[in-house]
Amino acid sequence: MKEPILEVRHVTKMFGSVIALSDVSARVYPGEVTCLLGDNGAGKSTLIKILCGFHRPTEGEYYFEGEPVAFDSPREALARGIATVYQDLSLIPLMPIWRNFFLGSEPQKRVGPFKFYDVEFARRTVREELAKMGIDVRDPDQPVGTMSGGERQSIAISRAVYFGAKVLILDEPTAALGVKQAGIVLHYIVRAKRRGLGVIFITHNPNHAYPVGDHFIVLRRGRVLGDYRKDEISKEELMNLMAGGEDLVKLQQELAQLLEEEP
Repeated sequence: MKEPILEVRHVTKMFGSVIALSDVSARVYPGEVTCLLGDNGAGKSTLIKILCGFHRPTEGEYYFEGEPVAFDSPREALARGIATVYQDLSLIPLMPIWRNFFLGSEPQKRVGPFKFYDVEFARRTVREELAKMGIDVRDPDQPVGTMSGGERQSIAISRAVYFGAKVLILDEPTAALGVKQAGIVLHYIVRAKRRGLGVIFITHNPNHAYPVGDHFIVLRRGRVLGDYRKDEISKEELMNLMAGGEDLVKLQQELAQLLEEEP
């Protein structure tokens, strides 16, 4: 079995007297998609903020590439190769694709004592990098705001890969997308995995997670409810686990009783 590229052990996070995470352990392997599942309030956002350096855990250990780490900011985590793509994508709609791709890390060329933005390099690189993800960019000058949600996600993912990401954290990338666009994003997730990245796919939708996932971690009320490899759990079992099992059965019985009552 290969070694995990990222691991947290017995992590607890408290905000005052509120326990957001309690004794959470998880492993992420290179070349695999680890799906982090759970309903709203399960603790997914708190955990990814610890992984990307936004929060430090109150208790527990964090390892990256086998070494203990303690990040003080997302920039430190990014410098080590942990890139996070949030739902808002941090893209500027009115800017062209190439400007967004290199936003904050602009390539430069020198002409005598002067430095200039190397526009031709930026345009060429955008075409090449998006082509590796299976995207044919007709015009790198196209404003990002004219692109679909799935295409915008592909830019954010490609950008993270290009700048050396070893672990890619995707925060609900399919949440606001239709069926077709969600399918496009899942396609890009598989491509990122095949390039050797450890992908953490955060979602509350097992129908999106199961086709691409290799490993499933289910959170509920800040605790790990289940941790399974794909060959250990079916999609139906995963959905039942997320829904709460007995709680779901009880809810179905209550709804059936309510529908039988006279108005």
